[in-house]
Amino acid sequence: MTVKSFTFNDFYENTYVIYDDTKECIIVDPGCNNSTEEGQLENFIETNNLIPVHLINTHCHIDHILGNKFVSEMYKLKLTAHKKEKSVLNFGMQTAQMYQIKYDISPDIEIYIDEGDTIHFGHSTFEVLFTPGHSPASISLLNKNEKILIAGDVLFQGSIGRTDLPGGNFEILTRVIKDKFFTLQDSVVVYPGHGDTTTIGVEKRTNPFF
Repeated sequence: MTVKSFTFNDFYENTYVIYDDTKECIIVDPGCNNSTEEGQLENFIETNNLIPVHLINTHCHIDHILGNKFVSEMYKLKLTAHKKEKSVLNFGMQTAQMYQIKYDISPDIEIYIDEGDTIHFGHSTFEVLFTPGHSPASISLLNKNEKILIAGDVLFQGSIGRTDLPGGNFEILTRVIKDKFFTLQDSVVVYPGHGDTTTIGVEKRTNPFF
């Protein structure tokens, strides 16, 4: 698998396009919020002859859903997320108004995923992990063979997701990281929702929250 990241919107959110040699791809957390950012995403997909087959939100905070409508309409994709993120998604317009940012209202979640489900594209598969704490029902995507973890806002390089937003819980978040992330191989690469990539081993040794 190849993981391509884009940093979009005023929150510096990481959007991921993940594909394999079949050219099928998934788009995770599209944060594109203007025509320039939408063009960057569209041009990459077109230039590499990619075929988007899934639109996935790890969670539905505003910075991760700003491009949902664009991606859904451009590639005729249904939104995939955990069903308990629906209330967060529905609060998107109020959040956008609070931050005074442009927001094209996201489509509703039509495909629900939860712990133990799998996401298939091309010859590739991701296992779904239920990883709440930053948001009520955040999910993460894991491929053990490729050593790839799409972590959303659960774990960052040297930090963790904030827990002061509605549905956040510090104890749950840190337990999730210990039980579901830190039990993985040290060499697993973490692709976070913000900032640079890291590895499980580095965070186990150096993350100040642990």
